[in-house]
Amino acid sequence: MLAAAQRLRRSTDFAAAVRGGRRAGRGTLVVHLLIDEPAQASEARAGFVVSKAVGNAVVRNKVRRRLRHLVRPRLSSLPPGASLVVRALPAAATAAYDKLGSDLDAALAAARAPRRRR
Repeated sequence: MLAAAQRLRRSTDFAAAVRGGRRAGRGTLVVHLLIDEPAQASEARAGFVVSKAVGNAVVRNKVRRRLRHLVRPRLSSLPPGASLVVRALPAAATAAYDKLGSDLDAALAAARAPRRRR
């Protein structure tokens, strides 16, 4: 489990991260990373979106538990005040734990990388 201070709970927080954050997707998930001012919060927070397209309730909860376990150690590497929303894609239901971890790492790296000029 994530500590209460590390969880996104309000829909406005989710909406702010999805609309205003940087998005990066990989095969099994999409991350939305919003880096706010450090004065907003003392630590980074995370939230998860696992829709019915992923599977039934048992599968969705399994995917959510796996993602939560993968995100917990990675939150400390994010700047204070950052909001992270991890959205699972239908492929996450059958993906191996290692695949979810590598996709999460790649997506976080892409979301944190500076944007390139076109």
